[in-house]
Amino acid sequence: MRRSVVGRGAYALARVAVIVRAPAGWLWWPGVLAAGIGALVPGLTGRRIGTLAGAALFLIAAAVVFVVRRRRYLELARAASRAGKSVFLQDRAVTVRARLRALRWWLLVAFLAAVGSSFAVPAAGGMLMAGLGAGLWAKALWLGRWERTNDVLLWVRTDRVARGRPAGKAVNAYQTTGIVAGDAGPGGARRSRPLAAAAR
Repeated sequence: MRRSVVGRGAYALARVAVIVRAPAGWLWWPGVLAAGIGALVPGLTGRRIGTLAGAALFLIAAAVVFVVRRRRYLELARAASRAGKSVFLQDRAVTVRARLRALRWWLLVAFLAAVGSSFAVPAAGGMLMAGLGAGLWAKALWLGRWERTNDVLLWVRTDRVARGRPAGKAVNAYQTTGIVAGDAGPGGARRSRPLAAAAR
């Protein structure tokens, strides 16, 4: 992994949308798997009640994750300054790996808990987990729309998101580059053809 500090006065920036988007798939697909496994277990409540409860949890979790801290994201985005020439733009893959490394044990515990909860409420835990992933994916798309509208990409210093919170208390500012900088497009998706990180 590339280092966060790359020389005197220089530092690394990671895409905000990539940080938000990275755990979405790791929550969605294991959540779907856990829900599928849970649907095979009768459980204490029965499959029908479990599935209905899971659907409700999915919607609630997705909505809460999508809405939470949006005002904070907007405040940081609107106050963002232009990134300097000395900054290092971290590759999308590096950011994703760092997020996975930080969350891997939490994700494993969440998956095991989702499967285990099916013996009480079938499929509900897995659908809750999938809902969290859907909410993060939707939030990344929302950030992507903001980036397209404003024709910039949002970045945050990697040393400010050591705990994986791109809008947490440790983050006091975002920085921006041109829309073609880096190897991830608006919203954090991988570009089909990486563009040069020149338009800052």
